Amino acid sequence: MVLKSIEENDVEVLEKHNIIVTTLEKVWNWGRARSFWPLSYGCNCCPIELMAAGAGRFDIARYGYEVFRASPRQADLLIVAGPITLKMKPAVERVYAQMPEPKWVLAMGNCATSGGPFRDGYSVLPGADSLFKVDVFVPGCPPRPEALFHGLLELKKKVESS
Repeated sequence: MVLKSIEENDVEVLEKHNIIVTTLEKVWNWGRARSFWPLSYGCNCCPIELMAAGAGRFDIARYGYEVFRASPRQADLLIVAGPITLKMKPAVERVYAQMPEPKWVLAMGNCATSGGPFRDGYSVLPGADSLFKVDVFVPGCPPRPEALFHGLLELKKKVESS
């Protein structure tokens, strides 16, 4: 069997008959970007805004991200809302290690991104990126639910393009 390259006129013929040509990896990333299963870690005031995002007024279900998991073994997105203290560091590291690949991290709020107003204290880490690679940072103190949605949409773009 001889394989030939697809030329421009061949693509037009395929489009005319509603046939889509893509790679399997793009299809997987398209599906992953639209079905995050988040796991949340929260401390202080940012989790209140995270909970508000799931309530009726803002409704995170519009984006398909409403299935918050209780187990890290079923989650693929860790939402770090608020500061990570030295006492919680081992627990957060363990939760992140238990998540299956591929996994993503969204740091929500100034405390999760840079330590916030507590960064000069002895017991707060200077951001979630000191523990693991953070994919999206959502600034604010605390960030509004709309900012969380924007961060989730940015993560969606990042996953689709990878």
